[in-house]
Amino acid sequence: MKLQLASLALWASSALAFAPNSLPSRNNRAVGYVPSSISSLHAAALEPPPLSPLTQWGDRIENIRALQAELKARELPPFAPELSAVKDCGLAREDTEGQLAYVRDNAMRIKTMMQEHGAVVFRDFDLMKTQEGFQAFYAAIGMKACLDPLHSVSARPTVDGQKNSPVYEAVNKESRKNFFIGMHNEFVGTRAPRAAAFVCFKAAETGGEFLVADGRRMFRDLDADLIEELYNREIRYSVMELPFFGWIDNLPSFVQQPAMNVVRGAVSAAINAKVDFDVELLWGEGGYDGTRMLQARAPSQPPIVKHPVTGDPTWFCNVHSHSSKLRHQRESIYGAERFEDGASQINKSDMFFGDDGELSEAQLKQLDEVTVKNTRYVKMTEGDVVLLDNYKTMHGRNVFDGTRKHGVAWFEGWEGEADMKQQFQAEGASQKVVA
Repeated sequence: MKLQLASLALWASSALAFAPNSLPSRNNRAVGYVPSSISSLHAAALEPPPLSPLTQWGDRIENIRALQAELKARELPPFAPELSAVKDCGLAREDTEGQLAYVRDNAMRIKTMMQEHGAVVFRDFDLMKTQEGFQAFYAAIGMKACLDPLHSVSARPTVDGQKNSPVYEAVNKESRKNFFIGMHNEFVGTRAPRAAAFVCFKAAETGGEFLVADGRRMFRDLDADLIEELYNREIRYSVMELPFFGWIDNLPSFVQQPAMNVVRGAVSAAINAKVDFDVELLWGEGGYDGTRMLQARAPSQPPIVKHPVTGDPTWFCNVHSHSSKLRHQRESIYGAERFEDGASQINKSDMFFGDDGELSEAQLKQLDEVTVKNTRYVKMTEGDVVLLDNYKTMHGRNVFDGTRKHGVAWFEGWEGEADMKQQFQAEGASQKVVA
C-alpha cells in the first residue's frame, strides 16, 4: 500500500482560493496604493489567526414546514447589493485614503448590510487591489480574521506564501478552468467561518465569474415535501475517495478481507488524527480508474439552520457542489473534469441522506433548478470585493479562460456582533432594509 498521508491534506469540502498579481502604475501612483499608516501590515511578522469557529447548528427546528411557510409570507430584502466608491460614496477610484476612512466610518452600516442582504459587492475601490489594502479594508470594518477551516490538513496555501497570512489562494489552475465550482457554504466537519471576503487581484480574460446564492430564498423556494424529508433524514457528505487499493484484488481470496480490515483501520486512524470530526470509511468499487476504493463519509447534519445572529432560517447544504451526479451533468456543458494527479482523485465528493440513502433524480433536479434560480453571477474586476455571510450566502465559481487570481479571507466574527444580535432579536429577525 503506497498511501502518502501528506496527500490527505488535499481533500476538501470545497476548494476556492486565489492568488494575486502585480499591477501597473497609473498617474505616478501605484494602482492599489495604500496609506503609509497601514503599508507595513504585509511586511510585519504575522501572528497566526485563531482557528475557524465551530459550526453553529443551533437547536432542532420542530416544525420545518411551518417555518418555511413563515418565510414565504415575508418580503425578503434585495440580495447582495453593490456599493461603488465612485457612485455611492463620492470618492475617486484612486483615493485609497478616503476609501479606507469611509469603510472605517461606516463599519457598522456595512456589517448590518451584510447581515440583512446576505452579501455586499464593493466596486471601484483601488484600496483592495493589493493584499495590504485588502487586509486594511476588512480590518477597518472590524472583521475578525480566522484560519482556513482546512487548516488542520494544510490544504490551502496563502497568497503571499507566509505561513500565518490570513489571505488564502484557491484552485485557479489552468487544468481546472473547465471545472464549474458548484454553490456551497464553507464548512469542513465541525468548523465553519461566520463570514468571508473574496477579492479580485486579476480577473480572468473570459468567464471566471464569482457566484453567490441566497440561502434564505433557497429554503423558501424548495418544495415543502422535499424540505421536510431532507431535514428529518438529514444529509451526509462523502468528503474523500481513496482509489489506491486495486492491489487488494490481486491477493489470494482468503487474504483479501483481512487485508481490507487492516487497511481500513490504518487509514481511518490516520485521517481521524488529522481532522476534528469522525470520518467513517466505507469500501466501494469503481474509483476514477475502476478499482477498489475507500470512501470517507462525514457525520450526518441538518441542511437548514437558523442564522446565529438574525435567526433567519437558511439553506446550509452543499448538495450543488458535492453531488457527483450534478457534477457529471455539468460535464456535458463544460467538458469532463480533468483529474490529472492523485490529489484530484482524492478530492472527489458526493452527498447522501443521513441514513446513507441516495437522493432521487427528481430530488436532485429540483435542488439544482432552485439553486440556479437563486444564483447571481458577479463579474469582478481588480479591487472588487464580495463581503458575505457564510451562513446566509453560498458561493461558487464559473469556468474561465486565461489567468484568474482571486483571494479570500475567512472571519470568525466581527466587532459589534453581540449588539447586532440583540438588535435583530428585538426587531423579530429584522425585516428592515438598510438603504
